[in-house]
Amino acid sequence: MSFINNWLRSDIQAINAYHVPPASDVIKLDAMESPFALPEDLIGQYLAYLADSELNRYPSPGADQLNQTLRELMEIPKEFGVLLGNGSDELIQLLALACAADDTILSVEPSFVMYDMIAKFTRLNYKGVALTKDYQLDLALMLQAISEHNPKLIFIAYPNNPTGNTFDRADIEAIIKSTDAMVILDEAYYAYAGDSFIGDIAKYPNLVVLRTVSKIGFAGLRLGLLIGSQETVSELDKLRLPYNINTLTQVSGNFLLKQKTEINKNAAIIVEQRALLLEALAKVNGLIAYPSQANFILFKAPNAQALFDYLKDNGVLIKNLSSAPKLTDCLRVTVGSPEQNQQFMQVVNKFYIPQGGYT
Repeated sequence: MSFINNWLRSDIQAINAYHVPPASDVIKLDAMESPFALPEDLIGQYLAYLADSELNRYPSPGADQLNQTLRELMEIPKEFGVLLGNGSDELIQLLALACAADDTILSVEPSFVMYDMIAKFTRLNYKGVALTKDYQLDLALMLQAISEHNPKLIFIAYPNNPTGNTFDRADIEAIIKSTDAMVILDEAYYAYAGDSFIGDIAKYPNLVVLRTVSKIGFAGLRLGLLIGSQETVSELDKLRLPYNINTLTQVSGNFLLKQKTEINKNAAIIVEQRALLLEALAKVNGLIAYPSQANFILFKAPNAQALFDYLKDNGVLIKNLSSAPKLTDCLRVTVGSPEQNQQFMQVVNKFYIPQGGYT
């Protein structure tokens, strides 16, 4: 046995690393990124802004200026606390670290895989509660699981990834009221959803909201935020590693995230394109496209693996979920620019013509 296999925890050896496929020379519609680059007229201003960065110094420990920029962009009430993370993944992990040994994390399935993975990393128990056949919350099953497993954390993605839908607001409120667990509403796709639970934080002391800038055009910044009561954020801040938000992310965020008009304009284009893409997919015989409030669409396809491979061979990369539980024959496509969406649909339509390779 090698040194590392002898040394490493056996449960870590048993899991697979988070896989990111190579994506050079393709139309990249697999990772829910925004298709919009920084406008050319802002590039010079941005580079000049970066030039003043003091890279020989540690970053601002609390990233106070960036915190304020995010509050203004997302209209976060001043009475709530905001904790910044190196992506929302770091904040999920921080919440897990606040738990005691053998505590339980509960979420729905299918949902964001990092809830389960981080539970494993931190030696916590994970329980997934199945969604209904149409990917809605099963309230009775959720309440039963909460009673049975007494979770410490409950993660609900809103909208849900990978299904794209929001859940019934009354059901979520019933879950929050039913438990002493901390309930985390993961609003990564808030810009496309038209609804949020931020305003409900004042009503529920066990509620926090996660957000990220990754889906609104700035995935490269790796910046997430947790919004909760001042007391909750103050206590969780004890677990944050020093200087976790680097200088370039802070400086970039303070410039880029002030472009609120541009960010909102791009989000509106994605919402419009999402409707057009849903309509186009629904016209393809045999496909089932699920309603989405995010910047992606989940759809079920005959011969899903072959379609995925055909798209990839023709320069379009999407996400293949067809082997995952509850997602048989399902693929997920990010809503791209109008041109990218048209190219994606051209390949899909060609695949479903016999001479295009589908039988």
